[in-house]
Amino acid sequence: MSEHPPHHIAEFIGCQVVIDTDSSYVYIGNLESAGVDYFVMTNLDVHDTADTKTSKEYYTHETKSIGPRVNRKKTLVRAARVISICKLDDVISF
Repeated sequence: MSEHPPHHIAEFIGCQVVIDTDSSYVYIGNLESAGVDYFVMTNLDVHDTADTKTSKEYYTHETKSIGPRVNRKKTLVRAARVISICKLDDVISF
């Protein structure tokens, strides 16, 4: 892991974030650190939309409303699979 995350990611460190990937998985939880190859997340909800009829978008909005359903203490998310990252607080409810 890099001691210093890329400057455009640094503002997300220590925040509740939503990481969308190019797979059916979405990760919602605390971004602990970020390196070149991995994002380290803690106290997070790892959700596989392939197991449900819920879309990533709907699940993210629901999670913002009721809070993350923590099912992992710590997870490394491969940076190459990440499509987008945002703060959970920045998700605009509809």
